[in-house]
Amino acid sequence: MKQKQGILLLLLLLTSGRSFGQQDTRALKAWQEQKYSMFIHFGIYSVLGGVWEGKPVTKGLSEQIQAHAGIYSDTYAETAKQFDPEKWNADSVVMLAKRAGMRSIVITSKHHDGFCMFKTNTTDFNVVDATPYKRDILKELSEACKKGGLRFALYFSLIDWHYPQASPISSSNSDYITPEHFQYNKQQVTELLTNYGPVSELWFDMGSQSASESKELRELVHQLQPGCMIGSRIGNDMGDFTVMGDNQEPDYVIGVPWQSPASFFDETWSYRSWQERGSEEEKMKEKLTSLIRVVSRGGNFLLNIGPKGDGSIVPFEKDVLLQIGDWLKKNGEAIYGVRPDPFHISFKWGSLTSRKDHLYLHLLSAPENNTVFLPGLTGKIEGIKVLSTGEKVRFSQSAKGVEVVVPPGLDIEKMFKVIDITFSNGFQVPPANILPLPGEGTAVLASANGFKHFSNSGIDYDTRYQSTVKESWTLQPTQNGTYQPRIYFSAQEKGKTIDVEVAGQVSAVTFDEGTVVPLHPTSEISWGQLYQIGPYYSGVGSFHGDVRNIDINKPWPNSNDQRWKKSAYQNNQVYELSVEKQRAVYLLQEIESDKDQAYLVKITSGDAVTIALNGTMILEHNNPFKVKQLQDQVLLQLKKGKNQLLVKYYNGYQKSTVLGIDTTVKQEIFYKDLKPVSMDAGKYYPFSWQLHEPLSPHTTLGLSNVSIELKKK
Repeated sequence: MKQKQGILLLLLLLTSGRSFGQQDTRALKAWQEQKYSMFIHFGIYSVLGGVWEGKPVTKGLSEQIQAHAGIYSDTYAETAKQFDPEKWNADSVVMLAKRAGMRSIVITSKHHDGFCMFKTNTTDFNVVDATPYKRDILKELSEACKKGGLRFALYFSLIDWHYPQASPISSSNSDYITPEHFQYNKQQVTELLTNYGPVSELWFDMGSQSASESKELRELVHQLQPGCMIGSRIGNDMGDFTVMGDNQEPDYVIGVPWQSPASFFDETWSYRSWQERGSEEEKMKEKLTSLIRVVSRGGNFLLNIGPKGDGSIVPFEKDVLLQIGDWLKKNGEAIYGVRPDPFHISFKWGSLTSRKDHLYLHLLSAPENNTVFLPGLTGKIEGIKVLSTGEKVRFSQSAKGVEVVVPPGLDIEKMFKVIDITFSNGFQVPPANILPLPGEGTAVLASANGFKHFSNSGIDYDTRYQSTVKESWTLQPTQNGTYQPRIYFSAQEKGKTIDVEVAGQVSAVTFDEGTVVPLHPTSEISWGQLYQIGPYYSGVGSFHGDVRNIDINKPWPNSNDQRWKKSAYQNNQVYELSVEKQRAVYLLQEIESDKDQAYLVKITSGDAVTIALNGTMILEHNNPFKVKQLQDQVLLQLKKGKNQLLVKYYNGYQKSTVLGIDTTVKQEIFYKDLKPVSMDAGKYYPFSWQLHEPLSPHTTLGLSNVSIELKKK
């Protein structure tokens, strides 16, 4: 097939102007400082309790029992006539959340089944008109939260299995939102943000909207309530904060506000009558551990309960929440409003949180030799104590760091303890990603050696991938002097503007005309055979197997044991391949180079692409505007000898995908000189870059071709 004209540099559209809108920074800060909130999954599915026709439905989540048990819509709707939660008491629920130490409540206003837990003019399939209860659950909870001093928030499903003009139930729940359904959702969101007082967050879920629909819905929410924070499952990167996967606790740095939603049991979020609940003590430790880990990494923890059909709270869940609340009464200072762990290393004994003059050591297990060593920690220590009791703790401080001696008799195995280190005027720890800057040498800062700050980007739940929103370095010069930073880029980046931090000073740099640098590739680059695997079922982003030193004679992991085969495709052509939705095709090319050198190629792709060279990720992005094809110029840093280029082509929505590897790109890059900077030997100097006024805080950088070279003048 002849090569098709693509849309070159589409990613420039993502960063050409700020259309994300202004956030209410005070509301966002207040939301971030909550740290711990209650999630409630409550609806007519609660009446069924995970049982249909007298048998437990073991497949899937119980709040989605309609889909997993194959219940007809009209039959399922009859369940509303059984929904009479006479034991539901909004004031008692608020009191429980407060005693548990939670700062807000997020309740399901409407789940996937389309049943509304509020009085609405859009449908009679709601708690007032369709049930014997005939009371507005949301109205009562909103008023109880206001009276009890908790923030009130709402979950809202973008898919609706009851609305006739909506897409039917699918296996993924990332159902297409029809135009009629979109207007219906807007009407209900307008009611929710008009009739129930202040709403601190709107937690959207599932569905697949267009970029313009997500943007329009976001603008509607902020028009009605500017202080209402929006979760990322609104789609198309339009959320104020990113929501992790269910029960996911990231072990990496997230560069945007984020939240981790958690259920008591992985199997369900709503009430399940036959659920095996186990030990309250073990569950309390499990969920408290999650709370501490999430907060220590800078996130908010949203812990769910599932009331019974009669409205009562499951005693097991209530008791666990109260036990966590008792722990927070003594240790809440180390949770609420804190900063994340300042160290960039992990500790086997537990986690840390911090404030300007405090470090909190969350001991989740007994440390080795009953001592905790904090390397590189400096600052004048006023004292160290056990936070819950005030017991003084012995310590020693040296140029290497601080050693804390855990008091004898501190029974950490029975219950986690927090040690509070108080400083008189702040503290310092070694920064992340320290690179030496030789006095007579050169330092090169590039994506490959940058410290990554992540978010999640995606059109919907099934097309999410881990986006990189910032990269940073810390330079430590070996000599005093003035250094010249020079930034290199390719034609791929032209038109982009990024915010570049050089030794702590930030300025906007636009990639426009620069000085041309020919790459001068040698003729001794040999483009080998293309090998292929797929298409097969695969999520967007991230390779499914180890991409280092791939053996073409062995099956590829997690691909149903498919083996690499010689591909009929050739370089310098673009092909269109018929492929089912949510399928990926892998192309592997071996490249021989007679020396270490850089070479530009052009990759043509469809809904999403992920690229790696010699086991290192180079580029990853999706197709936010769902155009026919994307084209990326990619700078390959080839090593002498054999190289492996791996490209994953993902098809999310189309009936076909496009793919191609073009080696005929003009071999030139560009550079611009930045302002010289003076630096002293031995000190730390921060460097970073991020997009200037991106479409969204979650938009991936796409700066794999960019580098900064520093030389002493």
